[in-house]
Amino acid sequence: MTFRVTHHTSYRYDDEVSSSYGQMHVLPRDVPGGAQVCRGTEVVIDPVPEDYRERRDFFGNRTAFFAILSPYRTLSVTATTEVDVHRNGHGNSLVADPPWEQVREQTRAGMDPDTVDARQYVLDSPLASTSAVLEEYARPSFPPGRPALDAIQELATRIHDDFTYEPGATTVRTTVDEVFAGRKGVCQDFAHLAIGCLRSMGLAARYVSGYLETRPPPGRPRLVGADVSHAWASLFMPPAGWVDVDPTNDRLVDDHYVTTAWGRDYGDVPPLKGVIFTEATEHELEVMVDVERLETG
Repeated sequence: MTFRVTHHTSYRYDDEVSSSYGQMHVLPRDVPGGAQVCRGTEVVIDPVPEDYRERRDFFGNRTAFFAILSPYRTLSVTATTEVDVHRNGHGNSLVADPPWEQVREQTRAGMDPDTVDARQYVLDSPLASTSAVLEEYARPSFPPGRPALDAIQELATRIHDDFTYEPGATTVRTTVDEVFAGRKGVCQDFAHLAIGCLRSMGLAARYVSGYLETRPPPGRPRLVGADVSHAWASLFMPPAGWVDVDPTNDRLVDDHYVTTAWGRDYGDVPPLKGVIFTEATEHELEVMVDVERLETG
């Protein structure tokens, strides 16, 4: 499928901002193997920045930096990308689904570049750390010999059933332990929870940010998180690679999802962050996302 993804962010301050510096992770990336290919991106920033540049970060994500050195009270950032997506939503059907213990051991021992790179995602990160509590929660989904894909799907189902989707219940700084204790949150929290559980089982799991199709075709359900940035978890399964699962919607990620970036947790890939110099004490934030399916010949 081909989509046009528009991500618009605006800030309004109650006093003048003398200058600011921002960094964005709102530019969808190419995904290895042709699962996602970006056709082109347009970024419009108002006021026009004195400096704008793009680069690839440590994880290979498209990252943009901008600096605005003139005073303003309102800032808007709009990124529009056309992207082709080709996923089947069923993992890699060409590779047998190995037991989860085999996946864990291959991740530990493999020396090919992809596996060596994946091992960093077994380690704790600030918002998705391992714990005995998370291991105890995950363990029923990982009995001996169970295929890894079955295990991660059941784990996603349990998170979906056991935790309440409630915007405002958490913040971007809420840790996975706090989410587990509160039993509520949003997509990034449930992604962190799945990642913490998988890492607690010795598996490599990373955080993926992106978008969902805003208006599904007739007969298809509208998914939670379609009007904002979305997030999900990804499990490394050598030799097939990464398999993405969305615990918020209790489903494997398919071609209705657009990937923006991945990292250890949300802290590596926030959509927009920066530093401002101002006396303002209040501001209004507005975020609008639209993922439009395009007709292709």
